[in-house]
Amino acid sequence: MELPWDLGLFSGLVQSALSFCSEFARDWGANDMRVTVFKILLGWLLCSLVAIHLAWKFYGATVNDMYYRQGSGGQNGGTPDGSSNFSRWENTSGESFKSHRE
Repeated sequence: MELPWDLGLFSGLVQSALSFCSEFARDWGANDMRVTVFKILLGWLLCSLVAIHLAWKFYGATVNDMYYRQGSGGQNGGTPDGSSNFSRWENTSGESFKSHRE
């Protein structure tokens, strides 16, 4: 069974959103130090996001290729899956390695 929409709640949300926008517009036009600081920080944030977007547009493929290295081998060009190259670690001269107890 569907519940009917509560139009009172919806109209209250719209009323509060409009109130916030009008108060924000009034504060934006004010010649206040906190508004100036807010404008500077907002500009800095927007410039940073645009710079990140442009950098990723130009260098994203290079970064992606560096992360996913191409070449022989397994995962991302690194060590192949299931490789066990321990034969070079084995003692070929017949001497026993020292154990932890010695």
